[in-house]
Amino acid sequence: MAVVDLFAECGSPLRRYVGSFGIGAPDSEDVVQDVFVSLFCHLRQGKSQHNLRGWLFTVAHNLALKHRARIARRRGLAGAHPLDAGEPLAPATNPEQELAHAQRQARLLRVLRALPALDRRCVCLRAEGLRYREIAEITGLSLGGVAKSLARAMARLENADEC
Repeated sequence: MAVVDLFAECGSPLRRYVGSFGIGAPDSEDVVQDVFVSLFCHLRQGKSQHNLRGWLFTVAHNLALKHRARIARRRGLAGAHPLDAGEPLAPATNPEQELAHAQRQARLLRVLRALPALDRRCVCLRAEGLRYREIAEITGLSLGGVAKSLARAMARLENADEC
């Protein structure tokens, strides 16, 4: 698969994933650009082309952690994880439904933000369509660890959604 095709397929999901580390849009763009520069170098060196999508997310994960640490050092902070509210989940048809939808979305976003960082990353990677095995490779967890992390996160999200 060509680098341009991979960029078209994975560019937006990578930006969203990098954003889940609390990195703003302009910096997310820089990180994703660095990911694709790394991919270009990887391919030029004749290295494996097996599961390049998973490879991209692994590199994005590592570069996002480094970027966030660099920002935290500059600011002298621990590095917060604000998540962008993003687009609404579904359009509502009347003001009452819009209000209920906005309240639900805000409630779920609060729960997502409150998840432990590793659980939040697993959810974000799964939302981008990665398989458990790919998530395990990216995060360094075992398959069982990914399953437990996602189960914990989904239980919290489901409990919040019942309110």
